[in-house]
Amino acid sequence: MLLARKLCLLLAGPALLIAIGGALAGQSALWPPAAIVAAVTLALGLGALPAAKGYQYTAWILAAVVAALVYPAAFLHWGGFDLRSKWLILAVVQLVMFGMGTQMSLRDFAGVMQAPRGVLVGIVCHFSVMPLVGWTLTKIFHFEPEIAAGIILIGSCSSGLASNVMAFIAKSNLVLSVTVTAITTLVAPLATPLLMKLLAGTLVEVKFVNMMAEIVKIVIVPIGAALLHDWLKTAAPAGWRRVNLATVVCGVTAAWIFSPFSPARSSAATPLAATLVELLGFLCGAVVAGNLYHRLTRVLPRLDGFMPLLSMAGIVYFTTVTTAAGRDHLLQVGALLFLAAALHNAAGYTFGYWLSRGAGLDKNSARSVAFEVGLQNGGMASGLAGAMGKLATVGLAAAIFSPWMNITGSLLANYWHRRPAGSVPPDA
Repeated sequence: MLLARKLCLLLAGPALLIAIGGALAGQSALWPPAAIVAAVTLALGLGALPAAKGYQYTAWILAAVVAALVYPAAFLHWGGFDLRSKWLILAVVQLVMFGMGTQMSLRDFAGVMQAPRGVLVGIVCHFSVMPLVGWTLTKIFHFEPEIAAGIILIGSCSSGLASNVMAFIAKSNLVLSVTVTAITTLVAPLATPLLMKLLAGTLVEVKFVNMMAEIVKIVIVPIGAALLHDWLKTAAPAGWRRVNLATVVCGVTAAWIFSPFSPARSSAATPLAATLVELLGFLCGAVVAGNLYHRLTRVLPRLDGFMPLLSMAGIVYFTTVTTAAGRDHLLQVGALLFLAAALHNAAGYTFGYWLSRGAGLDKNSARSVAFEVGLQNGGMASGLAGAMGKLATVGLAAAIFSPWMNITGSLLANYWHRRPAGSVPPDA
């Protein structure tokens, strides 16, 4: 396997040169496949370099973007099936969030009691710095309304588990990082629609209740199912009995809600009532899914370790589809959007760190807050853009920002890993 990866790495260079030469010569039959070969062999080959293994996932996202830009039609439809279907995007994003949720624990929320000031600083910085920086960038660069709304959207989302991974690598305050991620995830159903309404309400139509319901479906439902699985690991027999009873009741309720006889499908139901009933069905489904998944892990103990790989595959999927759908827009504003991503991300790290230091947090805690502020949940942003039916425009920022955040997060985490907080000069 190592030899194969080394061969792939050797092939990546010549393939890239052929792609560049073919593009300059106008050989449209030559450079597109060469570009894909270069991107894929690079992603495979990085595994042969111990120092570069941490960037392999980012390389796969880059390969997905290249493939989608070169052959967009291949990633929009398979036969008569629309790969941008709202329900497919929802299912994939829920899978991504569930996979991330299996790496969380109910104990993560106990960190609030251990460091309440740090958690408060992290949450306030997260939901103030990035939305406002995103809004400012849209005013500076004058993006078209829906793309601008996408920048504000990704800035208004909760942080993701990538921030926890970076805090672990950097050897900063991991407990604080995990806790802030957990709390921002719970706050997101209220904070994200509110921020979008205030900052992007003139750019796109923002329906507060609908967006809140979509965030519950996208984030709270799958993570709730994963946390139920975590609780069942140590549950007493009495707890098991209650969960089993709840699973039966929730299963029947969900089946009824999503059946043709559902009150949500009644012509007499108001839009708000229909949304709330559907949301109840999803929440009931979380109980069923959490119980069934836990039972499955008892048969397949290694399943939890496999779930993050499925999450990564899901992120690669909607990055590919989003890029393919928004290819024309990306070719027009790609360079400017990339610059916005770099500035947005750098501002998150900078303000997150220094505002935390100004609030009196120690350097390790400030480093964790920097990751929490600088790294957003791109999967959540893509899911919301898909739910709005604007994946090609509102979702475009997430497709560009997410890979960039992974690259810079890895670089910063490794830099801080080599410079423990105790050895950092006072002005750092």
